[in-house]
Amino acid sequence: MSKRERVVRMSVEQPLWRALTGYRVLTLLYAIGLFASAYDDYDRAGVAIAYYAVLTVWTLATLPRVQSAAACTKRFLAVDLAVALTGILLTPWVVTQGHIDRGGPTLPSIWTAGSVLAYALKGGWRWAAFASTPVAVANLVERGRPARDTVHSVVLVWVASIAIGYVVEVARASERTLARALEIEAATRERERLARDIHDGVLQVLAMVQRRGTVLGGDAAELGRLAGEQEVALRTLVSGGLLPLSRVSEDESQGAVVRLVEEAEEPDGSGPVDLRALLARYAGSRVSLAEPGAPVELPAAAARELAAAVGAALDNVRRHAGDGARAWILVEDAPGEVVVTVRDDGPGIPEGRLAQAEGEGRLGVAQSIRGRLRDLGGSAELVSVPGQGTEVELTVPKVSGKAERR
Repeated sequence: MSKRERVVRMSVEQPLWRALTGYRVLTLLYAIGLFASAYDDYDRAGVAIAYYAVLTVWTLATLPRVQSAAACTKRFLAVDLAVALTGILLTPWVVTQGHIDRGGPTLPSIWTAGSVLAYALKGGWRWAAFASTPVAVANLVERGRPARDTVHSVVLVWVASIAIGYVVEVARASERTLARALEIEAATRERERLARDIHDGVLQVLAMVQRRGTVLGGDAAELGRLAGEQEVALRTLVSGGLLPLSRVSEDESQGAVVRLVEEAEEPDGSGPVDLRALLARYAGSRVSLAEPGAPVELPAAAARELAAAVGAALDNVRRHAGDGARAWILVEDAPGEVVVTVRDDGPGIPEGRLAQAEGEGRLGVAQSIRGRLRDLGGSAELVSVPGQGTEVELTVPKVSGKAERR
């Protein structure tokens, strides 16, 4: 089955940029509304109107600049803050003294906070503190004295912007941690899939060469010994190999980027298939297959994985129960799931043997059977009584958990 790389972009802060875009437009309208409602307080209304015209054009023209961290450049932030500071410092020149004494708003009013918040979203709490400082100084200059309401407003903007900047930094760190976890999970699943394929193919061949070489003797025995050594080395690599290095990166415009390798959908033949046809090849003189009279349909990928798990169970019967052991395959088509039971009349599995085998790197049950069923959203139950054979029950939902996640 072919593979494809899927890029997952994660950005917790992106909604904050969208909120900032709306905030700038709404506070622009609010500032203009305050000016219109207190028009009599302005000695130089023409200057105020000119400033609001510039502020309107600037706000609307720069909306794309406040939609992501990449678009919000340092130069833009500097000019944006300068526009806000200019409006604050112009206020005493265009309004009456009574307006200032009553604690009336500055020309940009709360629009100024949008400039500071842009710094916070772009660079975190340190940038927010840097931008808040000149805003605080400009407000104190505009009032002429540190009045209570002025100090209150300055501290509020300072604390709020620094807090938001800190939250953004924490969100970015959380994104990177989550992206790393997803990368490790994807790498682990891919390694488990490769382990199953290797176990079902290469390791089985090496084990067979080792057994046959030992029986034949001579040069074949040496070949069997080498095959056995390679089998042990390969099992060790499969069971404890290193995970690939994470490919998590961080894009300022889109947040953390995770590149996951997943199975690509097959263009043809990916519809439901009859499980009976895939299991029929296992039937023989020592393997009996009992199946429903009607087709047992499953998604193509799920059917192949379930059939491979059945094959792994039968391979365990041949290897551990002996060539004379018999096996039975029972297929049950329930309303929401398919259950396949593989039973044999061998000697059974001694208690603790499965855990020991997994520790030795023999992953037939752990990966080829349980791993496959887990990936399909199903389960694999193994019951074995010494002297009474082994029974493996494989349950797969007709709509697999993997399909649902897509």
